[in-house]
Amino acid sequence: MNITIYDVAREANVSMATVSRVVNGNPNVKPVTRKKVLEVIDRLGYRPNAVARGLASKKTTTVGVVIPDISNIFFAELARGIEDIATMYKYNIILSNSDQNKEKELHLLNTMLGKQVDGIVFMSGNITQEHVEEFGKSPVPIVLAGSIEESEQIPSVNIDYEQAVYDSVKEFVEKGHKHIAFVVGPLQEPRNIHKKLKGYQRALADAGIDFNESLIVEGDYTYDSGLEAFDKLLEAPNRPTAILVGSDEMALGVVHGAEDKGYKLPEDFEVITSDNTRLSLMVRPQLTTIVQPLYDIGAVAMRLLTKLMNKEEVEEQTVVLPHRIEHRQSTK
Repeated sequence: MNITIYDVAREANVSMATVSRVVNGNPNVKPVTRKKVLEVIDRLGYRPNAVARGLASKKTTTVGVVIPDISNIFFAELARGIEDIATMYKYNIILSNSDQNKEKELHLLNTMLGKQVDGIVFMSGNITQEHVEEFGKSPVPIVLAGSIEESEQIPSVNIDYEQAVYDSVKEFVEKGHKHIAFVVGPLQEPRNIHKKLKGYQRALADAGIDFNESLIVEGDYTYDSGLEAFDKLLEAPNRPTAILVGSDEMALGVVHGAEDKGYKLPEDFEVITSDNTRLSLMVRPQLTTIVQPLYDIGAVAMRLLTKLMNKEEVEEQTVVLPHRIEHRQSTK
């Protein structure tokens, strides 16, 4: 049997308005009355109906989070940052996996809106024009986390992916490498094709090194695609001596692929990875990495969303957080 606000009011011999004020922390309730109402709430096991409260206040204090794959450590760390800030500002979150499928992403977006969420944090590798049009119809704010939308119409939080890749390739060049491979994520994703690949090509051009397409291998962020990528690089006309990898999981595949064939890191190949998740520390040798502040990207995205939901002033809706390179054992 569901206990209602009416049941609490009747048992405490007060009005429903008084119960509502107690539940919502309104100070205009006598201490004696507040104590009596709270005792009844505790005894009856009353839980306020968030949906009903939301209909009355036009706020549900609930935020939707659409994530490609919560089992991926990259997105898990982003989600942790989102959740911690949501909790700090007393928002609940509804988390959904989209499996990086556009139709499912758009379906989840509308499902979240149907649940009367106050805002949405959205993550996807490929934000299309169709996404942007759907975002534009949303009655609540939407913020992108770790996701590129090129027109910058939608508030977002990222790092400068192009510059991060440029800095990594430049490090290889300064160590004398001429054949530098890039194991990149899916090239249909704007972050990879328009940002990361551009940074790679620009760094080579600035160093006077010709672009060699055989040193670009497309993966899907998985360990197995890293293993396959290393095999392909061994067959390249100019075998690389340095490899930049677009995700930590793929980087583990590259490292193990090299070791399985008797190569040593960093003596035979130097490797830089991209995410600085825990995986980069669990492998031996530990991986030199671009440090993306994944937790901070999620946390800042959620904080930006709270400002937009509360109609606070926001100076910059396109936030770019700093990155750096952490040197470990996979480079000399």
